[in-house]
Amino acid sequence: MKSRTSIIVTSDILNLNECYNFVQDASCGGIALFVGTVRNATKNKEVTLLDFSAYEPMAIKEIQKIADLALEKFDIHKIAIHHALGKLKIGEIPVIIAVSSAHRKAAFEACEFAIDTLKETVPIWKKEHFEDGEVWVNAHP
Repeated sequence: MKSRTSIIVTSDILNLNECYNFVQDASCGGIALFVGTVRNATKNKEVTLLDFSAYEPMAIKEIQKIADLALEKFDIHKIAIHHALGKLKIGEIPVIIAVSSAHRKAAFEACEFAIDTLKETVPIWKKEHFEDGEVWVNAHP
């Protein structure tokens, strides 16, 4: 059986079509996508860029756990979770989650579960850069 998950942590530019094409299937009536983008401000401060770093072996392992759990908890067909590392400019994409299912509700729920859990448990750290300095965000897990 072909894999039902696509997990990537990379310094390369993420590809939305790659995620979509992985989850797309004739049996699925719904595909939910979450695309995280770098925004230009946080807490009324202008952001110049974000820098993502990770403990990659553990990040991949934890993301796989999230994907496997989503497949167990929700009636979904496939899930792709891709996360970028390195310096990203405003508008660039640090994370893409794509989920397919026969019906839309399961895809939406699994997609939301995946991004919320990723932000809580995966060892990927974000440093926000401003004109006057920088700060680490979400110093967990």
